[in-house]
Amino acid sequence: MYFRAYFKGRLEKLVIIPTYNEKENIPVILRAIFSLNQGYHVLVVDDNSPDGTGDVVKNLISQYKGQLFLAERMGKQGLGTAYIHGFKWAVERGYEYIFEMDADFSHDPNDLEKLYRACKNGADVAVGSRYVKGGKIENWPMDRHIYSKGGAIYTKLVTWMPVNDPTAGFMCYRRNVLETINLDEIKFVGYAFQIEMKFAAWKLHFKITEVPITFRDRKIGVSKMSKGILKEGVLGVLNIQWHSLFKNYRRRVGTIDAKTTSVLPATKVFAEND
Repeated sequence: MYFRAYFKGRLEKLVIIPTYNEKENIPVILRAIFSLNQGYHVLVVDDNSPDGTGDVVKNLISQYKGQLFLAERMGKQGLGTAYIHGFKWAVERGYEYIFEMDADFSHDPNDLEKLYRACKNGADVAVGSRYVKGGKIENWPMDRHIYSKGGAIYTKLVTWMPVNDPTAGFMCYRRNVLETINLDEIKFVGYAFQIEMKFAAWKLHFKITEVPITFRDRKIGVSKMSKGILKEGVLGVLNIQWHSLFKNYRRRVGTIDAKTTSVLPATKVFAEND
């Protein structure tokens, strides 16, 4: 209720950035996004980072009045649920274009406009892709290349989904996509979450466009990659495809109005005059 009274005018672009121990990266990435002067708002979804990332963002809210918002959750709950929370937050407030982005500069803020233009020009979902012509990866060790490219090929073979970079986490969704997908039915939290969202959008007949980007490995902080996330990706792809074979899949992942889905609990949101 507070935000409906606080926001003025048409809300167009929201970048959602999940964080866990990103206190060095977050002020720099925020400055880079707002320096574009392209009307972006940012929602940081922080999972009670022990390093004080949430406090860093709180201290910046007054500097970026009406542009920067913070949702604090009680403990580490995973990437997927952070984005789901952000999607619901964005849809409830009427943003037209909703972006996923990492805090660690693996995603170049200058590429936000590429994703935005792709959706403005007809795409329902724009994927910042490493695996289309013009896309590339910098500063990754060979084993990460093998896992990532192998996972992309594996996912495409199992699901038949026409996306070359299904685990990509640099995205733009048009609002109607997130209103149509039943977000409460998206269950995965790691790489499989990214696959599941794209798969649901594809099965619901939305247009997905891949935009070439350069992905750079983080320079500061620690990667959140783990064996558990890799395992979820491998088994999750099989799970997603298995459930899609049943006739009720589209009915289960689709909903008339995502605004009616439940909001994730245990979250406090901060704006400029909190």
